[in-house]
Amino acid sequence: MATDLFDLGGRVALVTGAGRGLGEGMALALARAGADVVVTSRTVSSLGGICNAIEGLGRRAFPVQLDVREQESIGAAAAAAVTRAGRIDILVNNAGCNARKPSLEVSWDDWNLVLDTNLRGAFFVSQALAPGMIERGWGRIVNIGSLTSVFGFAGVGPYTASRGGIRQLTMSLADEWAAHGVTVNCLAPGWFHTAQNDVMFRDEEWKASLLERIPMRRTGTAADLAGAVVFFASDASSYVTGQTLLVDGGVATGSTRSTPPGVRS
Repeated sequence: MATDLFDLGGRVALVTGAGRGLGEGMALALARAGADVVVTSRTVSSLGGICNAIEGLGRRAFPVQLDVREQESIGAAAAAAVTRAGRIDILVNNAGCNARKPSLEVSWDDWNLVLDTNLRGAFFVSQALAPGMIERGWGRIVNIGSLTSVFGFAGVGPYTASRGGIRQLTMSLADEWAAHGVTVNCLAPGWFHTAQNDVMFRDEEWKASLLERIPMRRTGTAADLAGAVVFFASDASSYVTGQTLLVDGGVATGSTRSTPPGVRS
Protein backbone atom coordinates (compact mmCIF):
# COMPACT_ATOMS: atom_id res chain seq x y z
CA MET A 1 0.00 0.00 0.00
CA ALA A 2 1.07 3.59 -0.59
CA THR A 3 1.05 4.29 3.15
CA ASP A 4 3.76 1.66 3.63
CA LEU A 5 6.15 3.96 1.81
CA PHE A 6 5.94 6.39 4.73
CA ASP A 7 6.35 3.75 7.44
CA LEU A 8 9.51 4.34 9.48
CA GLY A 9 9.12 1.25 11.63
CA GLY A 10 12.52 -0.26 12.38
CA ARG A 11 14.36 2.96 11.53
CA VAL A 12 16.35 5.14 13.92
CA ALA A 13 16.46 8.91 13.48
CA LEU A 14 18.65 11.58 15.05
CA VAL A 15 17.35 15.15 15.29
CA THR A 16 19.65 17.96 16.34
CA GLY A 17 18.22 20.84 18.34
CA ALA A 18 15.24 18.69 19.34
CA GLY A 19 14.53 20.19 22.74
CA ARG A 20 11.96 22.71 21.54
CA GLY A 21 10.21 24.31 18.61
CA LEU A 22 10.44 22.86 15.12
CA GLY A 23 13.05 20.28 16.10
CA GLU A 24 10.77 18.91 18.79
CA GLY A 25 7.88 18.80 16.32
CA MET A 26 9.88 16.94 13.70
CA ALA A 27 11.18 14.43 16.24
CA LEU A 28 7.58 13.68 17.22
CA ALA A 29 6.53 13.35 13.58
CA LEU A 30 9.24 10.77 12.95
CA ALA A 31 8.24 8.85 16.06
CA ARG A 32 4.58 8.85 15.00
CA ALA A 33 5.70 7.35 11.69
CA GLY A 34 7.37 4.52 13.61
CA ALA A 35 10.99 5.59 14.13
CA ASP A 36 12.97 5.44 17.33
CA VAL A 37 14.59 8.83 17.86
CA VAL A 38 17.88 10.11 19.23
CA VAL A 39 17.15 13.67 20.35
CA THR A 40 20.01 16.07 20.93
CA SER A 41 20.54 19.45 22.51
CA ARG A 42 23.36 21.41 24.08
CA THR A 43 21.58 20.82 27.39
CA VAL A 44 20.32 17.28 28.00
CA SER A 45 18.02 18.56 30.75
CA SER A 46 15.89 20.23 28.07
CA LEU A 47 15.11 16.88 26.42
CA GLY A 48 12.94 15.34 29.14
CA GLY A 49 9.67 16.49 27.64
CA ILE A 50 10.35 15.29 24.11
CA CYS A 51 11.67 11.94 25.37
CA ASN A 52 8.50 11.40 27.39
CA ALA A 53 6.36 12.27 24.37
CA ILE A 54 8.24 9.87 22.09
CA GLU A 55 8.06 7.05 24.61
CA GLY A 56 4.36 7.80 25.03
CA LEU A 57 3.99 6.87 21.36
CA GLY A 58 5.58 3.48 22.04
CA ARG A 59 8.93 4.39 20.50
CA ARG A 60 12.39 4.50 22.05
CA ALA A 61 13.94 7.89 22.84
CA PHE A 62 17.62 8.50 23.46
CA PRO A 63 18.70 11.90 24.83
CA VAL A 64 22.25 12.87 23.82
CA GLN A 65 24.21 16.05 24.53
CA LEU A 66 25.45 17.75 21.37
CA ASP A 67 26.90 21.17 20.63
CA VAL A 68 27.18 21.30 16.84
CA ARG A 69 29.70 24.14 17.13
CA GLU A 70 32.28 21.86 18.77
CA GLN A 71 34.09 19.16 16.81
CA GLU A 72 34.74 16.98 19.85
CA SER A 73 31.09 17.19 20.85
CA ILE A 74 29.99 16.04 17.40
CA GLY A 75 32.28 13.02 17.50
CA ALA A 76 31.26 12.07 21.02
CA ALA A 77 27.53 12.49 20.28
CA ALA A 78 27.72 10.41 17.10
CA ALA A 79 29.49 7.61 18.95
CA ALA A 80 27.03 7.76 21.85
CA ALA A 81 24.04 7.72 19.50
CA VAL A 82 25.25 4.64 17.63
CA THR A 83 26.20 2.85 20.85
CA ARG A 84 22.83 3.47 22.49
CA ALA A 85 20.50 3.19 19.49
CA GLY A 86 22.47 0.66 17.42
CA ARG A 87 22.67 2.79 14.29
CA ILE A 88 21.38 6.01 12.73
CA ASP A 89 19.34 5.70 9.54
CA ILE A 90 17.89 9.23 9.40
CA LEU A 91 19.55 12.52 10.29
CA VAL A 92 17.70 15.81 10.61
CA ASN A 93 20.14 18.73 10.83
CA ASN A 94 17.86 21.17 12.63
CA ALA A 95 20.07 22.95 15.18
CA GLY A 96 20.35 26.62 14.29
CA CYS A 97 20.55 30.19 15.47
CA ASN A 98 20.27 33.73 14.11
CA ALA A 99 21.68 37.21 14.64
CA ARG A 100 19.11 39.80 13.60
CA LYS A 101 20.74 43.15 13.05
CA PRO A 102 21.70 45.49 10.21
CA SER A 103 24.73 44.22 8.32
CA LEU A 104 26.82 47.23 9.36
CA GLU A 105 26.38 46.12 12.97
CA VAL A 106 27.23 42.43 12.53
CA SER A 107 30.33 41.50 14.52
CA TRP A 108 32.97 38.90 13.73
CA ASP A 109 31.58 36.78 16.57
CA ASP A 110 28.00 37.15 15.28
CA TRP A 111 29.05 35.81 11.90
CA ASN A 112 31.00 32.90 13.34
CA LEU A 113 28.21 31.90 15.74
CA VAL A 114 25.60 31.68 12.99
CA LEU A 115 27.75 30.05 10.31
CA ASP A 116 29.40 27.62 12.73
CA THR A 117 26.02 26.51 14.05
CA ASN A 118 23.87 26.44 10.93
CA LEU A 119 26.31 25.43 8.21
CA ARG A 120 29.53 24.00 9.59
CA GLY A 121 27.61 22.02 12.21
CA ALA A 122 25.31 20.44 9.64
CA PHE A 123 28.27 19.39 7.49
CA PHE A 124 30.26 17.75 10.27
CA VAL A 125 27.30 16.00 11.89
CA SER A 126 26.51 14.59 8.44
CA GLN A 127 30.14 13.57 8.00
CA ALA A 128 30.11 11.78 11.35
CA LEU A 129 26.96 9.75 10.66
CA ALA A 130 27.07 9.16 6.90
CA PRO A 131 29.68 6.35 6.99
CA GLY A 132 27.22 4.01 8.72
CA MET A 133 24.50 4.87 6.22
CA ILE A 134 26.87 4.30 3.31
CA GLU A 135 27.99 0.96 4.74
CA ARG A 136 24.38 -0.23 5.03
CA GLY A 137 23.39 1.20 1.64
CA TRP A 138 20.48 3.24 3.02
CA GLY A 139 20.26 6.64 4.64
CA ARG A 140 18.26 9.85 4.76
CA ILE A 141 19.74 13.24 5.60
CA VAL A 142 17.35 16.17 5.93
CA ASN A 143 18.98 19.57 6.21
CA ILE A 144 16.83 22.39 7.54
CA GLY A 145 17.04 25.57 5.51
CA SER A 146 14.54 28.41 5.24
CA LEU A 147 13.11 30.91 2.80
CA THR A 148 16.53 32.54 3.01
CA SER A 149 17.96 29.48 1.26
CA VAL A 150 16.55 30.95 -1.94
CA PHE A 151 15.74 34.61 -1.10
CA GLY A 152 17.79 37.40 0.43
CA PHE A 153 16.15 39.40 3.23
CA ALA A 154 17.43 42.50 4.96
CA GLY A 155 18.79 42.37 8.48
CA VAL A 156 19.76 38.68 8.53
CA GLY A 157 22.97 38.60 6.46
CA PRO A 158 24.82 35.81 8.30
CA TYR A 159 21.66 33.71 8.56
CA THR A 160 20.90 34.12 4.86
CA ALA A 161 24.48 33.13 3.99
CA SER A 162 24.24 30.04 6.20
CA ARG A 163 20.89 28.91 4.79
CA GLY A 164 21.96 29.53 1.22
CA GLY A 165 25.02 27.45 2.02
CA ILE A 166 22.81 24.68 3.38
CA ARG A 167 21.01 24.47 0.05
CA GLN A 168 24.30 24.21 -1.87
CA LEU A 169 25.71 21.73 0.66
CA THR A 170 22.59 19.61 0.24
CA MET A 171 23.15 19.34 -3.51
CA SER A 172 26.85 18.58 -3.11
CA LEU A 173 26.34 15.78 -0.58
CA ALA A 174 23.39 14.43 -2.57
CA ASP A 175 25.58 14.10 -5.65
CA GLU A 176 28.39 12.47 -3.67
CA TRP A 177 26.36 9.92 -1.71
CA ALA A 178 23.47 9.03 -4.05
CA ALA A 179 25.26 5.98 -5.42
CA HIS A 180 25.49 4.63 -1.87
CA GLY A 181 21.75 4.74 -1.23
CA VAL A 182 21.89 7.92 0.86
CA THR A 183 19.61 10.79 -0.09
CA VAL A 184 20.19 14.35 1.07
CA ASN A 185 17.43 16.95 0.86
CA CYS A 186 16.67 20.38 2.28
CA LEU A 187 13.43 21.24 4.08
CA ALA A 188 12.95 25.01 4.00
CA PRO A 189 10.28 26.45 6.31
CA GLY A 190 8.79 29.86 5.69
CA TRP A 191 7.60 32.09 8.52
CA PHE A 192 7.04 30.03 11.67
CA HIS A 193 6.51 31.53 15.13
CA THR A 194 9.22 30.05 17.36
CA ALA A 195 11.06 31.00 20.53
CA GLN A 196 13.91 32.24 18.32
CA ASN A 197 11.80 34.92 16.63
CA ASP A 198 9.20 35.53 19.35
CA VAL A 199 10.36 39.11 19.89
CA MET A 200 9.40 39.96 16.31
CA PHE A 201 5.96 38.38 16.60
CA ARG A 202 5.17 40.55 19.62
CA ASP A 203 5.04 43.52 17.24
CA GLU A 204 1.44 43.40 16.03
CA GLU A 205 2.05 45.87 13.20
CA TRP A 206 4.94 43.79 11.91
CA LYS A 207 2.92 40.59 12.24
CA ALA A 208 -0.02 42.08 10.31
CA SER A 209 2.34 43.19 7.54
CA LEU A 210 3.86 39.71 7.42
CA LEU A 211 0.50 37.96 7.15
CA GLU A 212 -0.39 40.11 4.14
CA ARG A 213 2.59 38.58 2.34
CA ILE A 214 1.57 34.97 3.02
CA PRO A 215 -1.11 33.74 0.60
CA MET A 216 -2.50 31.35 3.24
CA ARG A 217 -2.72 34.32 5.63
CA ARG A 218 -1.17 32.47 8.55
CA THR A 219 2.26 31.54 9.78
CA GLY A 220 3.37 27.93 10.01
CA THR A 221 3.20 25.54 12.94
CA ALA A 222 5.36 22.54 13.78
CA ALA A 223 2.57 20.29 12.49
CA ASP A 224 2.97 21.84 9.03
CA LEU A 225 6.43 20.25 8.72
CA ALA A 226 5.40 16.75 9.81
CA GLY A 227 4.43 15.36 6.43
CA ALA A 228 7.43 16.87 4.67
CA VAL A 229 10.03 15.55 7.09
CA VAL A 230 8.48 12.07 7.09
CA PHE A 231 8.44 12.12 3.28
CA PHE A 232 12.14 12.97 3.10
CA ALA A 233 12.95 10.39 5.80
CA SER A 234 11.06 7.52 4.21
CA ASP A 235 11.06 5.23 1.18
CA ALA A 236 8.46 7.54 -0.36
CA SER A 237 11.32 9.83 -1.41
CA SER A 238 13.71 7.10 -2.57
CA TYR A 239 14.23 8.78 -5.97
CA VAL A 240 14.37 12.33 -4.60
CA THR A 241 17.72 13.83 -3.63
CA GLY A 242 19.42 17.21 -3.73
CA GLN A 243 16.08 19.03 -3.54
CA THR A 244 14.90 22.01 -1.50
CA LEU A 245 11.24 21.92 -0.48
CA LEU A 246 9.73 25.23 0.63
CA VAL A 247 7.00 24.88 3.26
CA ASP A 248 5.97 28.51 3.32
CA GLY A 249 2.22 28.95 2.86
CA GLY A 250 2.84 30.24 -0.66
CA VAL A 251 5.28 33.08 0.05
CA ALA A 252 7.61 31.96 -2.72
CA THR A 253 4.92 32.50 -5.35
CA GLY A 254 5.66 36.20 -4.98
CA SER A 255 2.75 37.09 -7.21
CA THR A 256 1.30 40.02 -5.26
CA ARG A 257 3.71 40.50 -2.39
CA SER A 258 6.86 42.46 -1.92
CA THR A 259 9.85 41.24 0.07
CA PRO A 260 8.80 39.99 3.53
CA PRO A 261 9.74 42.40 6.29
CA GLY A 262 13.20 42.02 7.75
CA VAL A 263 14.64 43.67 10.84
CA ARG A 264 14.08 47.39 11.09
CA SER A 265 17.31 49.26 11.63
